[in-house]
Amino acid sequence: MTKQHANWSPYDNNGGTCVAIAGSDYCVIAADTRMSTGYSILSRDYSKIHKLADRAVLSSSGFQADVKALQKVLKSRHLIYQHQHNKQMSCPAMAQLLSNTLYFKRFFPYYAFNVLGGLDEEGKGCVFTYDAVGSYERVGYGAQGSGSTLIMPFLDNQLKSPSPLLLPKQDSNTPLSEAEAVDLVKTVFASATERDIYTGDRLEIMILKADGIKTELMDLRKD
Repeated sequence: MTKQHANWSPYDNNGGTCVAIAGSDYCVIAADTRMSTGYSILSRDYSKIHKLADRAVLSSSGFQADVKALQKVLKSRHLIYQHQHNKQMSCPAMAQLLSNTLYFKRFFPYYAFNVLGGLDEEGKGCVFTYDAVGSYERVGYGAQGSGSTLIMPFLDNQLKSPSPLLLPKQDSNTPLSEAEAVDLVKTVFASATERDIYTGDRLEIMILKADGIKTELMDLRKD
């Protein structure tokens, strides 16, 4: 009789979807609150959005244990930065720190798919999208997670970001107003929830502006 080994993996995928849209003076970051494994729902009220600094918010899907470990590392490195520079990190600086942190673990990666949103030094919205090993890009909008394949074509159709190959470089930020961007986010999640079993229960939306952060909630499908 052949010996059978347990098919064990150090990773799991807890599903969920994250979206961010950058505007002229705001950034909208949204994620659903469902956390699953396989066909089981572990929690219907799990926030995937984490505030890293006053002007930088991280939203992550993938393996939530790795996401928590990543957030802990970023928090401690940001604290060291604040002690050394007597100020908080800007969103582009936090984007570089996140890239370096993910790349450092490239041989045993954090199984986390991140979207970082916030405001840059000029007060304009910025979104950075990542792979698991730290390759990143500044974009006008981005999506990660189990519903991203349904949401990105919708956002591409509605927002039509200019090609990064165009010269002179075009501004990738969306021309939408803050209210229109929030409505668009609600629409894409309502659509994705119809087809993706790992996205649902509730939608959490954070709106970053120079004067602070607002949070909105919206119910999604619970089945």
